[in-house]
Amino acid sequence: MTTPERFERALPEIVGRDTFDALVIRTDFGDDETWNAVVDELRRPWGPSGEFPAGVQMADAPAWSGATATEVLAAVDEDEYLSVVFLADRDTMRSPVRSLLALTTVWEDVSGLDPVFYQELIDSPEPREFRTVPAAVHEIHTNLTLGTMDFAEFATAASAEPDQVLRPA
Repeated sequence: MTTPERFERALPEIVGRDTFDALVIRTDFGDDETWNAVVDELRRPWGPSGEFPAGVQMADAPAWSGATATEVLAAVDEDEYLSVVFLADRDTMRSPVRSLLALTTVWEDVSGLDPVFYQELIDSPEPREFRTVPAAVHEIHTNLTLGTMDFAEFATAASAEPDQVLRPA
């Protein structure tokens, strides 16, 4: 995969994010009721017994409206501590479970690798995205931040679900 391209579109800068705050960016502004339900879910304590406070930063500015995954990744590229970003996109607003798009901000550029030695990596690149319910956002973000799991593990778990949406463990 290649690094995100730079676009002329000026997207707001994400400032003041704590390393352990998940970042959720709203890119669809067609359904405030659904967005408010997503926000309510994201603000709930999480963990096996709800023992962890919900740390989340939400970008809810109309300037993000219609932003593509590639544009979002380019906009958050400067945050070296961010390994995943979640989008509340059009599919989120239409999904009965309000599934967010999880995007990895970390990937390897395999375009320059020698296919003789790296054919498997070139043929099967790591997944860049999957869908998740809001209740799983904190578990995903925390495990990726701490390095206890990698993005591919979560993507694989999501792909094993009948609707391809990851739910909390």
